[in-house]
Amino acid sequence: MNITFDTTNIKIETARLALRPFVESDLDDLYAYASVKGVGEMAGWPHHKSIEESRKILHMFMRDKNVLAIFHKCDKKVIGSIGLHPSWANKDDRYKHLKLLELGYALSKDCWGQGIVAEASKVVIDYCFDRLGLEAIASCHFVENSQSKRVLEKLGFGLVGKGTYHSTQLNKNFDSLRYILMNRGANREI
Repeated sequence: MNITFDTTNIKIETARLALRPFVESDLDDLYAYASVKGVGEMAGWPHHKSIEESRKILHMFMRDKNVLAIFHKCDKKVIGSIGLHPSWANKDDRYKHLKLLELGYALSKDCWGQGIVAEASKVVIDYCFDRLGLEAIASCHFVENSQSKRVLEKLGFGLVGKGTYHSTQLNKNFDSLRYILMNRGANREI
């Protein structure tokens, strides 16, 4: 079932983070993390080669309103993004009848391994289940991305299959693993 996620007026906070819509003044922070080799490539896009490229992506985030900035309160800067999009699961007979979206994220390489993506994802998942009434959330990662595998397992996602993701930006096919998290109404602890 096709559902949209609109970031307008959303602000979700944790002890370390504020998740909020991107704004024009986030450009330098976006470029700082998205220009590092390996960050985008883990998600199927090439690292940004110029600030103008980051500006285009920033404007897309602001226009499409389906990606939140991950703002680190202590460092006072945007260190990543987390979004909800139409999913591969919308074409899967097992899940296409469900009200669901697909979770995706990118994070500054300097912040990897600190539990930030799991922290941000948990509050976004809770928001989607409790406020938007989603029945499930899908996600996927490239087979080689063991960090995302650990995040999804920690959040309670179940592996449901394999797929192939074609990145037109990288002109490359990636083997991917697909996951589903069903809304069971239970409080999900990290």
